[in-house]
Amino acid sequence: MTQPLSKLLTFDEFIEWYPKDSKRYELHKGVIVDMPPPSGAHEDVVGFLTRKLGVEIDRLNLPFNIPKTGFVRTPSADSGYLPDVLVVNQDNLKNEPLWKKESTVTQPESVPLVIEVVSTNWRDDYHKKYADYEEMGIPEYWITDYAAWGARKFLGNPKQPTIFVCELVDGEYQMTPFQGNNPIVSPTFPQLNLTAQQIFDSVC
Repeated sequence: MTQPLSKLLTFDEFIEWYPKDSKRYELHKGVIVDMPPPSGAHEDVVGFLTRKLGVEIDRLNLPFNIPKTGFVRTPSADSGYLPDVLVVNQDNLKNEPLWKKESTVTQPESVPLVIEVVSTNWRDDYHKKYADYEEMGIPEYWITDYAAWGARKFLGNPKQPTIFVCELVDGEYQMTPFQGNNPIVSPTFPQLNLTAQQIFDSVC
């Protein structure tokens, strides 16, 4: 639900406004968006991915972390997103002016991988966030459409659950779809042993 406001907000104004309650909000082009509570299935997928990637981070002793809550502020500073899974490079957080106080990253060097788990507001993940993460220069973005919410032009007809790995190549995302038992190929985690179906099967 979009919050009615008399004017568009900057990200700094949004953070200053942000209430200390249990609800989640994002800033979309200067407008506060009240994020609906996630479904259990959505959280099943988020938890599974967080656990699998955490194991890989530990196994390879990478300087990465997956915070429970972390904002990604867009270059224009008129949008701020709360990704479902945000992998941050701790080595670059010292260069992030908003990290310590506001758990916010603004630089692509801080975000090796960002994942959105698709819900009914699927257009945000396929269009708005896709464009903003691409513009920011985040090297890898997953669109995890476990329930086939997206359009047929992405998922085929009939629509099939799909994970898109978007890799930044020459400033533009190249989308690679993964379905069924196809192993996911991740530039950030090249040794990741995970199939799309394993992710889909994580839903209780």
